[in-house]
Amino acid sequence: MLIGRHPSAMTADRHPPQVSVRPCEFGLGLFAVRPFAEGEEILEFSGPELSFEAMLAKGELEANTLQIDDSLYLDLGAPGVYANHSCLPNAGVRNDRQLVALRSIRAGEEIRYDYSTTMWENHWTMPCRCGQVNCRRVVADFPTLPSQLQRRYLHLQVVQRFIVERLRQQVRPR
Repeated sequence: MLIGRHPSAMTADRHPPQVSVRPCEFGLGLFAVRPFAEGEEILEFSGPELSFEAMLAKGELEANTLQIDDSLYLDLGAPGVYANHSCLPNAGVRNDRQLVALRSIRAGEEIRYDYSTTMWENHWTMPCRCGQVNCRRVVADFPTLPSQLQRRYLHLQVVQRFIVERLRQQVRPR
């Protein structure tokens, strides 16, 4: 099933859907309908904003949120909610909400990002089953990433702005 634009919108502006939601090894995943070039925006995450407390009240569904500030989350809607995690991602989040290609992505390829680039709450973790050679086995907050990987993600500008600001505050003399 193609997700991303309403069929009537597709006719009006003649832009075909960019992504589809399809079955994958984790249930459902987000797949490229067309190729994406490195740095190209794939989609913008959307959904209502939630406080930390409201996110916690979602129970198991708290995993369907995206941390966008110290205690602010997006309750992700389709199709973005179907983007799965990978320890070797082909996409990343810029400007808190934009999913962008970190490398060329082929049509039909599953789109995945590293959830750890969006988290610093000391609350939520999940077992990782991405299957990559470099799999960390656990998805956790940004500070738990190896320093070399943190630097790579910071260089690629795919770390949430509130995390970047926290890191700046840590290195500033007091």
